[in-house]
Amino acid sequence: MSLRLLIIGAHPDDADYAAGGTAALYRAAGHIVRMVSLTNGDAGHHETPGPALAKRRLAEATAAGAVIGAEYHLFDIHDGELEPTLQNRWKVIHLIRSFEPDLILTHRPNDYHPDHRYTSQLVQDAAYMITVPAVVPGTKHLMKNPVIAYLPDEFLKPYPFSPTVAVDVGSVLDKIVAMLHCHQSQFYEWLAYNTGTLDQVPKGDAQRRAWLGEHVKARLRHQAERFRAQLIQCYGPERGKAVEFAEAFEPCEYGAPLDDAAARRLFPFVYGKPA
Repeated sequence: MSLRLLIIGAHPDDADYAAGGTAALYRAAGHIVRMVSLTNGDAGHHETPGPALAKRRLAEATAAGAVIGAEYHLFDIHDGELEPTLQNRWKVIHLIRSFEPDLILTHRPNDYHPDHRYTSQLVQDAAYMITVPAVVPGTKHLMKNPVIAYLPDEFLKPYPFSPTVAVDVGSVLDKIVAMLHCHQSQFYEWLAYNTGTLDQVPKGDAQRRAWLGEHVKARLRHQAERFRAQLIQCYGPERGKAVEFAEAFEPCEYGAPLDDAAARRLFPFVYGKPA
């Protein structure tokens, strides 16, 4: 039976940046993946903001999803202007109900970017309401909550990211890089400009992809070391100690419990098929 993974990010690259490997493993196993950005990304550039950038970022996200055969949807909300309004809550409720996910991945509520924080709040605010028939009556309510889990980050207050599931993504590293390579406006332009590293970006396409790949490897290698205990718990000592590149996820208490049975069902490529 196919599983359904919904990754809800704030911007058109958040989903594949934080969980692209897990998404690729889902698709490789024949499961269904939808990646969503709650904004259209129209502020994420130093030279071409506005409608032209929104159009470009939609094309980039669509191409990124196509790398693994996943849908990539963008909400028509301005970048930097996402708010946890009632209307936006209704949109997220409709999104979740219409897709009927088994697992939702999203940002944590403590984060540097307001769009990230409010994305998390909108998902949390929608969690119970998706089961209430009188709320957003135009879409059929769900009988139970899906599992909701948070994407990794480095923030320490009010508490550091605390995952219970860690995923070996080494086998799909090329897919992760290929997805992120589609977001040309971000990794080779805006983010490089914003961090003062624009002069380090190579000119050629192959050189850029290799340069991006090194950055991706360094980040996912760091996560493997950071979450080594979880990798060992999930894969056992021998393989867990050997994992080089990892993604990890922290349960959100507002969704269904991510207990051992749920983890084995939702991450079969980690634990193997359930007994």
